Amino acid sequence: HVQLVESGGGSVQAGGSLRLSCVDSGYTYSSNSWGWFRQAPGQECEGVAVVGKRDGTRYADSVKGRFTISKDNTAKTLYLQMNSLKPEDTAMYYCAADSRDLGLVLDKSFFTYWGPGTQVTVS
Repeated sequence: HVQLVESGGGSVQAGGSLRLSCVDSGYTYSSNSWGWFRQAPGQECEGVAVVGKRDGTRYADSVKGRFTISKDNTAKTLYLQMNSLKPEDTAMYYCAADSRDLGLVLDKSFFTYWGPGTQVTVS
């Protein structure tokens, strides 16, 4: 059973950095696919970055070169390092996982498990 909890959100000025974390506190750790998604008020939830079973990564064009996704299998933790933040990065950020090997699909509809989200505000 997967239980995801995000942390690390907050308020930052444009150009600043934040590091989001997502811990799987469930009894078992069997996720093969992980991702970060975000939703701004009045907008659709969009994929930010995913990391696959073989540690391949994929990013949304809007965050390439600024964000880095990584995972620590031992700590059962997913990270999102966000640099050079822009006001348009303001959103609720969600961690997602799935036990299947989804490759590098950046589509929220494929992911089964979700955290409650952490707010990121860039001004």
